[in-house]
Amino acid sequence: MEKRVLIADDHSFIRHVVKETLLGTLPISSCEEAANGREAVERAEQSKPDLIILDIQMPEMDGITAAKRLKESMPETPIILFTMYDLGRDRAKEFGVDAVVAKLEGLDKLTREVESLLAVH
Repeated sequence: MEKRVLIADDHSFIRHVVKETLLGTLPISSCEEAANGREAVERAEQSKPDLIILDIQMPEMDGITAAKRLKESMPETPIILFTMYDLGRDRAKEFGVDAVVAKLEGLDKLTREVESLLAVH
């Protein structure tokens, strides 16, 4: 069954590259995009994606605040923080996210995390 993903990052180039990578390698039917945390929360609550990818530093609402709000309304939906910041896996769990991938770890690592989380949800 094909899955739906929401990608939130304030850089359109990052959203585009992540979207094209995921659509080209995984059985994903659609990748919706959001430019900030507020937009991510609104779109996720409307479209109910199977997985959400959030950057941390975004305008209007950061990714950590967005993750907390999304976990309140959609507790079963896995969330990945895809960020330049080194949070550490334990600290990320405090925010309710399921995985953290540093942008420096690359798209292969992100793709593996997405595939893994979609397989169990």
